[in-house]
Amino acid sequence: MYIDENAADEDLVAMLMDGSEAAFDLIYERYWKKLYNEAYKRLSDASDSEEIVQDVFVDLWNKRENRQIDNLRGYLLGAVKYQVFAIYHKRKTLPAFEEPLDYMAFSSDDADSGYLRDELLSSIHLWLETQPEKRREIFRLRYLEGLSTLEIAEQLDISRKTVQNQLNTSQQSLRESIGRLLALVILLLRP
Repeated sequence: MYIDENAADEDLVAMLMDGSEAAFDLIYERYWKKLYNEAYKRLSDASDSEEIVQDVFVDLWNKRENRQIDNLRGYLLGAVKYQVFAIYHKRKTLPAFEEPLDYMAFSSDDADSGYLRDELLSSIHLWLETQPEKRREIFRLRYLEGLSTLEIAEQLDISRKTVQNQLNTSQQSLRESIGRLLALVILLLRP
């Protein structure tokens, strides 16, 4: 079955859910390199990065009927990040450049960690409300929708440097705002 290579992600997901191998192949072609690059920039290991991407695509195919995917790109990037952090967790390492909020995906399921996670997220949302509108939008696009700085710059019609500066400013402000709580959460959530 031929599928237009410019088909929207939503259409590809619908076809994938119906078992279309052609839709899966097109998703693979469209996202393999992006996912590999995302894994590689975090791990700097080609073999691990390839394995992660393959695992993500195998999982996508095998569990296609049980998935509700509203944002294919976000779903796939999230799956790669989860796999990367699974490696960090297994190795008991967390590079300094990684976002502590991403690490929280590996918190335990006990009531205390759930409470701490909820408190941290609540603090982040309160902090976010105090930020200027443009900074808030850039933060949302980067950390909630998973867009790259280049994609954000293009979408908002601003320079990439402006996006990077706003992200740096927001990260610094966030660290200052909830630094102690975040440190406590990370300490309590480590195995």
